[in-house]
Amino acid sequence: MADLLEIADELYALPLVEFTPARDARAKELKGEDVGTQVKALRKPSTAAWVVNLLVRREAEQVDQLVTVGEALREAQASMSGDDLRALTKQRRQLTAAVTQQARSLAVDEGVKVTQAVADQVEATLTAAMVDEDCGRAVRSGLLVAALSTTGIDEIELATAVAVPEALGFTATPREAAAPAPPDLHVVPDPDADKKARAAAQERLDAAEDALGEARSAHDESVAEVEKLEARSMQVQAQVDELKRRLAELEETAEGIDDELGDAEDAKAEARAALRSATQDRDAAAKALDRLTR
Repeated sequence: MADLLEIADELYALPLVEFTPARDARAKELKGEDVGTQVKALRKPSTAAWVVNLLVRREAEQVDQLVTVGEALREAQASMSGDDLRALTKQRRQLTAAVTQQARSLAVDEGVKVTQAVADQVEATLTAAMVDEDCGRAVRSGLLVAALSTTGIDEIELATAVAVPEALGFTATPREAAAPAPPDLHVVPDPDADKKARAAAQERLDAAEDALGEARSAHDESVAEVEKLEARSMQVQAQVDELKRRLAELEETAEGIDDELGDAEDAKAEARAALRSATQDRDAAAKALDRLTR
């Protein structure tokens, strides 16, 4: 009996346009078997999910590195290590952006142009794989049918994001890019071959230039944000230094007041003793006068 996971692994490795006809053909071959019905029910992946599945099969080491960094990030969060958390968060953003760009290039090689909206979904899926262990397992399966998104705090329903529930324990089979078929010397050459080749090359160039422009814009935005935060940091640090200086002055003033307060308390005690003595002398004199006047 055919294994559903093996069949799914083969189908979700195909070019996006080939998925549905290949799935239907395979289900027809298995007609009458339970697995045939299950194969027929396999959903076509979204473009973003297909790009991630492609990345997992072509660049498994990159995906493993991404998930490993995510595990380290979660450990840093659990231990509340501020320095590690900031460093790993920055590394996570750089890594997901770089791997997303790599995934877009792979998709272009397969003839699929990835829009910015799809690229954002791909990056969100990679981020989810880093911040959530189960999302990482879903991505590694190479059987995604929908993009993922999570903050690592909220729960995500993965059952609808993968082809089959068993995908969470499955690892996609790595696959190399298909080698171009050798030319058929018996086929009459296409008179428009050069024109078509130039059009395809131009399309790839346009896609690459679009991706480059978007990457440059993202870079410029990140540089501007860093400069803004650095300026804000300098401003806050100046305020902190001023507060420290003022605090030192107040502490010095407080010490002087404490010394004066001690002296004043001593003077108060002496005055109180003098008052008590003077009161006693007056009372004695008053009694003596009273006796003399009787």
